This record gives sequence, C-alpha cells and structure tokens, in this order.
Amino acid sequence: MNGKGIENLIEKGEGQDLEFKSMFTNDIGNGVCAFANTNDGTILVGVDNKGAIAGVSKKVEEQIANIIDSCDPPVRAAIETGIVDEKNILVVKVKKSRQVHSWKGKIYVRVGSTNRPLSMQEILELGQKLGKIRFDEQICEEASLDDIDWDFIKSEFIPVYETVSEKKVVGNPGELLESLFCIRDKKPTNAGVLLFGKNPQKFFINSYVALARYKGVVEDIERLDYKEFTGNLFQQIDNCDEYIKERTATMSRLLPYQVQRQDIPEYGLFSIRELITNAACHRDYFNQHSKVIIKMFSDRVEFYNPGGLPAGVTPKNITEKQFSRNSIIAKVLAKVRYIEELGEGWNKIIDEHKKHPLRPEFPKIKADDYSVLITLFSTKEKFKKKIAIHINERQRKAMTYIEKHGRITNKEYLDINKGITARTALNDLNDLLKKNLIVGRGEKKGRYYELQ
Repeated sequence: MNGKGIENLIEKGEGQDLEFKSMFTNDIGNGVCAFANTNDGTILVGVDNKGAIAGVSKKVEEQIANIIDSCDPPVRAAIETGIVDEKNILVVKVKKSRQVHSWKGKIYVRVGSTNRPLSMQEILELGQKLGKIRFDEQICEEASLDDIDWDFIKSEFIPVYETVSEKKVVGNPGELLESLFCIRDKKPTNAGVLLFGKNPQKFFINSYVALARYKGVVEDIERLDYKEFTGNLFQQIDNCDEYIKERTATMSRLLPYQVQRQDIPEYGLFSIRELITNAACHRDYFNQHSKVIIKMFSDRVEFYNPGGLPAGVTPKNITEKQFSRNSIIAKVLAKVRYIEELGEGWNKIIDEHKKHPLRPEFPKIKADDYSVLITLFSTKEKFKKKIAIHINERQRKAMTYIEKHGRITNKEYLDINKGITARTALNDLNDLLKKNLIVGRGEKKGRYYELQ
C-alpha cells in the first residue's frame, strides 16, 4: 500500500474495521481473530493509538505471519508494507471468516475500536449460529435406551423405512438407530429422543407444536380452539397436519369437460404439511423457552418457528439455498419422505401456489435473528365468486381426447377439428394454457399438451 493510502486510513481513525498498533506485540493476535470472527478489518502496525507514526522493522512481518498461522484455526490475511515519513508501516488485511477463530485459547470479536473476548455462553451461541454445535448431535445425558419407544420403531417406523428404501432392515432396531446417529455410545442422542422417544417433552419441555384457532382475522380473547401436539416428531407432524386439513374449507366446481366435480381446498395441502414439518425439523431446540406456534385465522394460517434463518439465507433466496439446523433429524425425516431430501420443499410450495386454480397470494416470510414467521393466505373469499370456465366445442373435443390418450399434439388437434387453420389451433391451445386446464411439454415440433 502506498503512503497516501496509509495516511487516509490513519485520518479515518480506529473503529469497527481499523486498529492501530505502535509496535509488535503478541496481542496483535487478538485483533486478527476479532476481525476474522466479526468483519473485514485492517491493522496498521507502526502507528500508535493517536495516529502518530512510530514505524517498525521489516523483520516484524515474519513475526506477524507466525501469529496469523498460530491462530486456531489459521486466519486468512495479507500483509503489505508501506512507507510514511520514511518509516516502515505494516498493513495487515484480515478477511471475515466462516469459521470461529481463537488466539491463545480465547475467542475475540470486534466491538467498535476494541477486541472483546467472548464469555462461555456467547461462545456456545456463536457455535450454534454458525452450525458448529448442533443440538440434535448431542447425547441426551438424562435419557437411557429405556426412554426410546421401541414398539413405535418396530410397528410404524421400520415398515415405512423399508417401503421407501425398498430394502429390508438388516440387524436389530438398535443398530438401525445407531446408523441413523440417533444412538451413540449406548445413549440416545437428542435427535433420537425427539424422533423416537416415548415422551420427548420429559427432557425438552417445549418441544411440541401449539395451535390456536380464531374466528376472525385478529387474535381474540376467546379462541375457537387450542391444541398442543406432543409425542415424537412424527406424531406431532401427522396429528397437526390432520387437524388443520380437517378444518380447511373446500369448494367444488364442475369443469366443462368433466362429469365429476373438482374439489379445491382454500390452502395448498402440500404447503400445509411441508410448513409443519419444516417447523418441527428446523426449529432451534437449544431455545427451550419457546415452541412452534401455529395460528389459524379466517383468512390465513401463521407458522411461528423459534430460530432465525442462518447466515446467507434470506426470505428472498430461501428457495435457492439449502439449510438444515438439525441435520440428523432432517436426514431421518427424509428417509421416510416426511421432507424433501434434496431441499425441494420450498420450490414445491411455490409451484403448488402457481397451479392452484384460485391463484392464492404467495406465502409471506418474515425473519430475524431469533425466529421465522411464515404466513399462508386463504382463498376462501374467492369461493363466493362464481368461477366459470368457458371453452368452445373444439377445445372440449381436445380435452376429451387428452383424457382418453394422455396427451395431444398440434397435429392431432387439427385432425380432430377438421377445417380449422394452424393459427386457430394454436390460439385454442394457448387459451387452454391460460385457463390452467392444460400444460405444455417439449419444444417446437416435439411439443405436446397434457391435463394440468
């Protein structure tokens, strides 16, 4: 760095991303780790805390490099040399890291112009936030193998597991749970207790789903109903899903080409189950002061989940990022198809909303460092409007043809509607696409259409 650049930094003064050191001392390691743990930062060695130029020997560069390499784990940083007032200044540029770094057994963070060591509680919280300490991986010291519901595993979990995996379980149920990391060192892990425990709430008091149902659009003093879904995670998900769907309104409509009526639920049924499962799977179980809360109103359902979104995941990019706070729980749920193993759940929620005949508003996501709130919006108001889908006789023939043959091409459309032009056929098919009655597959000459 040239002298002018260093002078500009000195003029800026010490702060959140800049520190001065008049000489080499070992506590430069504090600053290196603090910046790596907090934000990009620069240390000027050879400048005192008042901004006066002290200068350092060029030999100091090697000593600073040793400190950088001695951080645990080593920090990514660059050292540059500059000259101000004919004196050597070393410029140490540190990049924010995704890891947690310590110096001489302490973890530092940058707070203003100081490097502050973290308390033990803060270290645990930082490890949890970065996913270095996972709740579900820990052994549940208070529990024993007698607290596992072996009857549930044998009669309900293993049959589904074998059906989905298309192979028989080799060995006994205990060995299966060990392979799923639900048992370690002959003790249940937290994941094992939550997934297969006889009474998980005995060990984690708020590990259940609370649901309140209201008559209108605001929280009233009097609720229509209040339920607590306890038991293991499979039971919570299934029972809560069943409860909500039993109270989800449904309308019926008769499409012009069908004999049977089409039932249309006010909410996407996949979306309901996926959001319940996501809440149970991805909540912050370290926080036992709160629980998963679902609120049903006349115009929406709200899903409240303790634990904010991780670094890099936002409400805008949640469909693109894959994340699991509790990876063992997620993997076990995926083994029996309670969640999407490839992280496709949110894409399917959006797709379900796009294909819903009543075009509901897309889910709304609000998140902070401590919680996530997702809202599904009802289409019940649209039930009151008469939904008329008009199609012409040519289109009616095409819909009947697709029902019989599974698909139709442009050429086949022309064959069953003699005397029309290719332009008319294309217009008819595009109209059916707009009315969400068919879906197009393939490109150009190979293009065909199926029922939506």
